[in-house]
Amino acid sequence: MQIIQQVLFILLSAVAVFLFTRKAREISRNIRLGREEDFSDNPSRRWKNVLLLAFGQKKMFRNPLVALLHFFVYAGFIIINIEVLEIVLDGITGQHRLFAAPLSGLYLFLINAFEILALTVLLACVIFLVRRNVLKLNRFASRDLNGWPRSDANYILITEIILMSLFLKMNAADTLLQIRGAEHYATHPTGNFIISQYLHPLLNGYSDATLITIERGCWWLHIAGIFAFLNYLPYSKHLHIILAFPNAYFARLKPLGEMENMPAVQQEVLYAMQPELAPAGEQPAPQRFGAKDVMDLGWKNLLDAYSCTECGRCSAACPANQTGKLLSPRKIMMDTRDRLEAVGKNRTANKEFKEDGKTLLHDYISVEELRACTTCNACVQECPVSISPLDIILQLRRCLVMEESNSPQEWTAMFSNVENNFAPWKFSPDERDKWAEELTEN
Repeated sequence: MQIIQQVLFILLSAVAVFLFTRKAREISRNIRLGREEDFSDNPSRRWKNVLLLAFGQKKMFRNPLVALLHFFVYAGFIIINIEVLEIVLDGITGQHRLFAAPLSGLYLFLINAFEILALTVLLACVIFLVRRNVLKLNRFASRDLNGWPRSDANYILITEIILMSLFLKMNAADTLLQIRGAEHYATHPTGNFIISQYLHPLLNGYSDATLITIERGCWWLHIAGIFAFLNYLPYSKHLHIILAFPNAYFARLKPLGEMENMPAVQQEVLYAMQPELAPAGEQPAPQRFGAKDVMDLGWKNLLDAYSCTECGRCSAACPANQTGKLLSPRKIMMDTRDRLEAVGKNRTANKEFKEDGKTLLHDYISVEELRACTTCNACVQECPVSISPLDIILQLRRCLVMEESNSPQEWTAMFSNVENNFAPWKFSPDERDKWAEELTEN
């Protein structure tokens, strides 16, 4: 019977790892569809970002209470999964609590710490469910989250509550069987654990055989749930659990107000102002101005899209969104990810991308959304995982203006003035200093 369980566990593990690896490769391939960008500068500052923003969740602590709850969930998820290593090795070798004997007293300390974290994760998830579904905070009630995104968040929270409950119930049944001297459980006694011992009264009335069924059932459901969670991550906003770290490392280090210019455009302006500098002969056409589809964006923009937590802090800080405009930075990231997934499926089905009559610009993100942006950088400042919705907005807007000549009448007049008068105003350069002459006369 034991050998059958070991074989089943190894098969379950292999299938889970295979499916996760396949999806992870697909996501990596999709991200690489973006333009090449170089983020190799200033590695010390980048590692500092990883430590402060990804590990330390620095931006989250602007709201200390919520940050603390989120930190419990985050720390619990990371640290408790260290215990999964023992579960995996137990499943493969057929042993029970493999680390109990070698670690001795340290083992009891570690499991007690895991149980405290499990309880805090459970309570924090309950509070988050209440905030989302009972209190209905504005950023969680937004139309951005209608449909699957709202359900996704609830599914994850409920799953974590179930996993933590299974972990505590498994430990309670286990230690109770140790106390009773049940075979296979009393080999390496661990003593009672700090939280699960309070569940003993609920289990005392069961026979040894029933307790073994409960313990084994919780063990299998716990590890199967973790494997299922692992394979759910790539389809969920909770992929940020993994991608927040590389995203923080590859964050743009330039000041927030500094926009990325196109050298080709700068050269054209320079040649227009100083024709003598223009190279002789026919020059190659410049690359596309801005971005129309996800393939025109940089790979960091696509990594941003997959890293988005859909927390809505960007949209809550966006002045355009808060004044009723259609723009929502969160939706920009969600739409980019949806389009990238569609392009990825297209490539998988056809071995290469075949035109589907859709683009990120117009079909997913509208002109009205793009024009509402004030480029204030509030969304970039607020994002806890270093995402820049503004960078995508600017590239799409650049395509609108420079590729499609699609701009409001007021912008067109300004562009014309800049081209003819070298300033946004409708005054000849020769008349620009007349105001000073008038001051002199007076």
